[in-house]
Amino acid sequence: MSLVRIQNFSISLDGFGTGEGQSHEAHFGHAGDRLHEWMFATRWWQPGGSGGVDDSFAQQFGARIGAEIMGAGKFGHPGWHEDPEWRGAWGPNPPFHTPVFILTHHPRPSIEMEGGTTFHFIDASPAEALKVAREAAGGQDIRLGGGPTMIRDFLAAGLVDHMHLAVVPILLGRGVRLWDGLEGIEKDYQVEATSSPSGVTHVTFTRTGA
Repeated sequence: MSLVRIQNFSISLDGFGTGEGQSHEAHFGHAGDRLHEWMFATRWWQPGGSGGVDDSFAQQFGARIGAEIMGAGKFGHPGWHEDPEWRGAWGPNPPFHTPVFILTHHPRPSIEMEGGTTFHFIDASPAEALKVAREAAGGQDIRLGGGPTMIRDFLAAGLVDHMHLAVVPILLGRGVRLWDGLEGIEKDYQVEATSSPSGVTHVTFTRTGA
């Protein structure tokens, strides 16, 4: 069976996956781009970027992925559902290139973008969303795109097979934390950590037997 994976999800040292004060102008709130600067510097993101540990992990983003599930807070700023013209924060050719299922209490018609991405809007539980995504993925893996609340829900439901976190050496102090309510979850996984010269620590959680 295909795996449910989290790839390249960045958190701060104090466990925040996004900052406070998200808006149309500040997709990650007061965190800005600081959680993702390690990724923007890689060859995977830009020609002439850096190689090494960070690039090796970043390159796994799209490998064997047939569909993505993302939370409403990743797709857009608070209140995006009230704007019928909102098509996400990634321009006409988003970086997903698969069907993307957006968990929202405000479903709307699907949006077909350039490059193979189609956004589908569903009001569903984690298990229900995973069933729909598996049907669309054609036997390939499903990526959970975030944000932290949505990932926390899937972890709490025991639905994640593999998770790659990039722990970035910054302190945000406020925002949305990943780990709340997940005490002891590491017992279900083999955990490995790899340090990068950038200061980022890449931590992987692989479910035993996955």
